[in-house]
Amino acid sequence: MKVGFIGLGSMGTRMSRNLIKAGHDLVVYNRTRSLAHEMRSLRAKVADSASEAAVGAEALITMLADDRAVQDVIFEPGAAIESLPEGAVHISMSTISVDLSRKLAKSHADKHQNYIAAPVFGRPDAAATGKLFIVSAGPRASIEECRSLFAAMGQKTFTISEVAPAANLVKLS
Repeated sequence: MKVGFIGLGSMGTRMSRNLIKAGHDLVVYNRTRSLAHEMRSLRAKVADSASEAAVGAEALITMLADDRAVQDVIFEPGAAIESLPEGAVHISMSTISVDLSRKLAKSHADKHQNYIAAPVFGRPDAAATGKLFIVSAGPRASIEECRSLFAAMGQKTFTISEVAPAANLVKLS
């Protein structure tokens, strides 16, 4: 699957490595450029912007620090939501607020894109070994299409609802 991956911190770097090992085609973006360039040796392409990481992606994964970081890469002018193709899916794996998750679900629906909230449970060592626990919510067909991505990053995915923000509520609870 062609995947854009935004956010190469301690969790995202490890998660993206597992996606590459599983055979997915990754385009990565990180605000700290040196972290993204390290991924080149693993066959990842490096994007110059969040928007570029979304171009042509079947799935766009964000693994960012907080609401503000997600809003910046998705909604700022020239950001990822404008470049993500119709029918593609944004998988937000960050710990974000229910309100932001609602906004993402609506904004993606307005652009004929899909949105899955899939926050993770686990530390960087679990991310490195593909042993995260993932709580997913969103359109069932989109979740099924992304099963191979979840399997590469986690040991178990719990699908709880077709209403994406439900996964964020579980994580925050």
